[in-house]
Amino acid sequence: MPEPEIAEDASFSQLDKDARGRLRGLSKDNAEQVGLHLVMAGRLLDVNPELAYEHAQAAVRRGGRVDIVREAAGIAAYHTGRFAEALRELRTVRRLNGSSEHLPLMADAERGLGRPERAIALAASDEASTLDAVGRTELAIVVSGARADLGDHDAALAVLDKIPASDAQGDLRLRVLQARAVALEAAGRGDEASALLATVNPKDLERAIGATAPDEEVVVYDVYDEDADLGEEDDEPAEDDEDDEPAEDDEDEDAEDEESADSPDSADSADSADSADSPDSPDSADSADSADSADPEDDEDDESNPSDSDSDPEADEDDDSEVTTDEATKDAPGASA
Repeated sequence: MPEPEIAEDASFSQLDKDARGRLRGLSKDNAEQVGLHLVMAGRLLDVNPELAYEHAQAAVRRGGRVDIVREAAGIAAYHTGRFAEALRELRTVRRLNGSSEHLPLMADAERGLGRPERAIALAASDEASTLDAVGRTELAIVVSGARADLGDHDAALAVLDKIPASDAQGDLRLRVLQARAVALEAAGRGDEASALLATVNPKDLERAIGATAPDEEVVVYDVYDEDADLGEEDDEPAEDDEDDEPAEDDEDEDAEDEESADSPDSADSADSADSADSPDSPDSADSADSADSADPEDDEDDESNPSDSDSDPEADEDDDSEVTTDEATKDAPGASA
């Protein structure tokens, strides 16, 4: 499959030092190409999420065992409404690096699949307690939306009331305010919602919730010797993925994702073109998942899949139907990404 074009001004050095370090398990040339696709994915996420998704998929095909690659794929899938795929990728990231920082996105993806009760369950998990102040606030916004999805509007407002003022500063405070207005509107209290929104500058609110594209792109350059950084690979053997242990995947959860996406209760699809990128195509790469510990929401044991290589990760065996919903994400944490 042809890869999306890399902009002439894109450079491997535009990745931060930690991200570059994560790519050292790849060969020098492959690491640079993966890095360039990650740069493009980050650059395009807010202005052209579909193209950002294509770049993330190109990176996965080249380096599907690297956590930051799967992270980019999961975030791009979320921003394009591919909620089942986003869940799979972000679960993979959690297993690869042990971080739960994307729990708010995972919870909102559950909402997108028509499963608000699962979003609430994630917020009540032990993992949620490991989030920082921003993560806790983002998750609370998602839970408020999930409560509203279930028709419990008083509880939706109560969740937002419990957010400490010190946790919601700047744009995040505006996003909490917008989430409260959405909850009031859903409860039939439109006048209160309008009065609340009238207290803030509309442009500031649009910027905070990601309703407008940034005026200009800001690129942070980390000055370093790129050749020397990549050249360290010449002294260290690159990982041979073909010798790795077989990885396992969340086949049971993915099957539930498929069932939920096809059910009448799931969110209405607004992007029929997702079928071209469905997880059963050769371009998908979930077989890099390493299930050393089960997810809290797992119902049954995972099944083993053969492992993938950096250059051609295996296709996911599940045929998940992707779901897109504007309604489910109008107060979503990813809206301001």
